[in-house]
Amino acid sequence: MQEFLLIVVAYLIGSIPTAVWVSKFFFGIDIREYGSGNAGATNTFRVLGTGWGSFVMAVDILKGVLASFLYLLLPYYLTDEFHRTNLMVGLGLAAVLGHIFPIWAGFKGGKGVATVFGMVLAIQPMVALLVVGIFLLVLYLTRFVSLSSILASLALPVLILVIFNEPEPLYRIFAIAVALLVILTHQKNIQRLLNGNESKARIFKYRDRRRERRF
Repeated sequence: MQEFLLIVVAYLIGSIPTAVWVSKFFFGIDIREYGSGNAGATNTFRVLGTGWGSFVMAVDILKGVLASFLYLLLPYYLTDEFHRTNLMVGLGLAAVLGHIFPIWAGFKGGKGVATVFGMVLAIQPMVALLVVGIFLLVLYLTRFVSLSSILASLALPVLILVIFNEPEPLYRIFAIAVALLVILTHQKNIQRLLNGNESKARIFKYRDRRRERRF
């Protein structure tokens, strides 16, 4: 019963629609009516710029971290690593579900990539750092947030199942499910990437201007 209540709380934390509230409070718009129509960090980068995109991404990551650490409220899990990891996965997934279907924003939210990262950061920081390294490298090379998210999510099951060979079944299933979910929720982005009309994030402007001067 206690675990169920924590999962509900985790869902409510994940339901905080950061991008929607930021766009409405500071810009008087609903970000879901602009760009890709998505209420996540990627579309915030695209519509509102680097600063607000970074802020939304940071808060969405924090949602995953906070939700996963709710296990601290149940002392039993402090000394049982196996069940603790499983509970953290359950709590994190509840937060991701809340981000995708937020009760505070008409159940129309983002794609959950940043919240998934926050969840992994709470469970296994080393895996999270490697994933974010892949994300940043691809982002720097391409400036496509969507492509960076897709490749980073595909790296997650490789790291958990192969590199670190984690034993918890739920954690392994989660890693595979995340990769599939990200691909599923990024189908339009993948199509735009293939068609060559995916929008690039407005970042690394100094680097881009330097390249333009060079050519």
